[in-house]
Amino acid sequence: HAAGRKPQLEALHLAAADVDATPRGVTVNEFLQSPSNPRVYAAGDAANSGAALTPMAGYQGRVAAANLLHGNHEQVNYAGFASSVFTIPPLAAAGLTEQAARERGLDFEVHYADTAGWYSSRRIAEDCSAYKTLIERTTGRLLGAHILGVAAEEHINLFALAIRHGLTADDIKAPLYAYPSHGSDTQYMV
Repeated sequence: HAAGRKPQLEALHLAAADVDATPRGVTVNEFLQSPSNPRVYAAGDAANSGAALTPMAGYQGRVAAANLLHGNHEQVNYAGFASSVFTIPPLAAAGLTEQAARERGLDFEVHYADTAGWYSSRRIAEDCSAYKTLIERTTGRLLGAHILGVAAEEHINLFALAIRHGLTADDIKAPLYAYPSHGSDTQYMV
């Protein structure tokens, strides 16, 4: 699965149906509904909203279908959306980047470490691993997480859950994680 495809919308003659679109897809609102023609909904590669990735398309499809069938009651919420680049080692991210957090005017601290010396990396001879997390100063809420290293594509899901549900650094440190595991490193990353 690569990063999306260019939507093939030309054959639909969207202008004739008064549906606004960009080269990226149909222009949609927070309900994945076309503002120019409220009878039209779009999701996945056909919508110009969200990341062009398979999990995002599935999520958008569920939201669009719910709104189409039951009226506009569910808005898209991309908070904590996780993504990964399946390289060796993998690179994964969820939530905000430093730049995005600054642009929103958030007051946050950055936690960063090269984790190649951590036991979870040393035990498998991983010499290229690191993390960066963004923690809001006033609330302790996790804003973003970025992980490089073995199992990053799995580990990022813990952070995505935490971001989606507004968990704080203290919330993330509280569980007794299985050890030794990459997940057990989570408590030291916030």
